[in-house]
Amino acid sequence: MKLFGILCSTLLLVAAPVAHAQEPVQPITLEGEVHAVVETVDDNGETQVELVEPGTIIPGDRLVFGTNYANSGDEPVENFTMTNPLPGPVRLAPDADPDLVVSVDGGTTWGLLSELTVDAEDGSSRAATHSDVTHIRWTLAVVNPGESGRLEYPAIIR
Repeated sequence: MKLFGILCSTLLLVAAPVAHAQEPVQPITLEGEVHAVVETVDDNGETQVELVEPGTIIPGDRLVFGTNYANSGDEPVENFTMTNPLPGPVRLAPDADPDLVVSVDGGTTWGLLSELTVDAEDGSSRAATHSDVTHIRWTLAVVNPGESGRLEYPAIIR
């Protein structure tokens, strides 16, 4: 039980995104969140999905990592890039947006998952999979003054 509490704390710390932009000082504020996905069935047999604070999590549990951003400055911020490293205990969920820009080599190269390869154990290369993703990156063309939004991705505990 204590291990799961430590894992949850680690996930919350690692969920904080890393922002990169052209200017050294940015008026962009970021707030990272991690939620567990809980599915229940109501009295009518309908599946309900709820995002809750993670408690005890086990392999196979689903999480949603989210980052809220806001431009509190007076000028637009162009080409704002935000990079999220995936915590080691999680893998990108198979239902993640296929247009996410990802890295499978620790952030050295970037592309769509469908375009990336990794080295196989026998020295050949194979198509990268969701479990190979190490980082996710978003680039926002312009974040105008007062503009805010949310970026997120689904993950599964390994």
